[in-house]
Amino acid sequence: MLQPRLTLTAAAVLVAGLAAAAAPAQAATHPASHTAARTATQTASRPAGPAITRRDCGVSATVHLHGRVFHVRMRGRFGVMPRRGHKMAVNQPIGGRHCSAGASAQQVSGALTYNGGPVATNPTVYLDFWGSQWDSDTNGVQQYLSSLFSGLGDSSDNWSTSMTQYTDGSGNPVTFSGSVLGGTWVDDASPAPPSASQADLAAEAQNAAAQFGVSGPDVDIFVVSPSGTQPDGFPNAGFCAWHDWNGTTAYTNMPYVLDAGGSCGANSVQNQLDGFSIVGGHEYAEAVTDPEPSSGWVDNGNGEEIGDLCAWVNLQAISLDTGSFAMQPLWSDNDGGCVQ
Repeated sequence: MLQPRLTLTAAAVLVAGLAAAAAPAQAATHPASHTAARTATQTASRPAGPAITRRDCGVSATVHLHGRVFHVRMRGRFGVMPRRGHKMAVNQPIGGRHCSAGASAQQVSGALTYNGGPVATNPTVYLDFWGSQWDSDTNGVQQYLSSLFSGLGDSSDNWSTSMTQYTDGSGNPVTFSGSVLGGTWVDDASPAPPSASQADLAAEAQNAAAQFGVSGPDVDIFVVSPSGTQPDGFPNAGFCAWHDWNGTTAYTNMPYVLDAGGSCGANSVQNQLDGFSIVGGHEYAEAVTDPEPSSGWVDNGNGEEIGDLCAWVNLQAISLDTGSFAMQPLWSDNDGGCVQ
């Protein structure tokens, strides 16, 4: 059951130029802002840009959102799940290839190598349904995603448990002691912007984390955008979703993948909502094993993560206490292949 809605005033200043830095396929700029009022209207021009600090790997930005100032870090787009039929790099670090995982190795037996960074040893997912558009949810997406993550991690989940072979630098493994769902929130004080930039998504994830009172690599904030919006250029940019680290938490850009139809998984196994669990499960697993990309478990040969190596293959339904959900397999170093 969804938790009660929380309301905040909302105002966003969007950051331009990130798409050109990290993903050449997305060339369009984004609208400037949305206002605090629930009856917000889009402004026609972009205000003076926020302060942006560029380093060798990633971009730091200052974003004004919900009447607050957020200082976010963007490393790039990682674990990019391409739409079926689209070819694109699954690892898109800002700063180029030298910002990808290095060659220093602690390897188990297969394709994934540990690069010395954090691993979510006690993973928790928080669902942030961004925008007042979510006050109407005729397709039942909120309940579907809530049920999926309520079931993942509990005793009925044999899908996530393949990740327990992956450890952090102290040898602590990924562990599951109950549902990974930490909470849900409908941020409905104003509409979500029609074309949120990556900086907006990072700031909204930071905002949601503040509402939940959480931070750190064990946390994955799913910023779930409503139907009809194009977060970071979705769907024309060619991806279904991706994840990144915003300086305080891991977060997932989870568009309304049903808008992309079968190219993002709709009706692949059971029903039109299949894409939300296939794509959502893919990004969740990657934020567990590589929450601060690409310092966790990564295939250093090509930058792929635990979900990328098995994307769009052998899709099937898994049974959890909370229902049946379409999922993809995950890469297992111990098994030397994709397991489900």
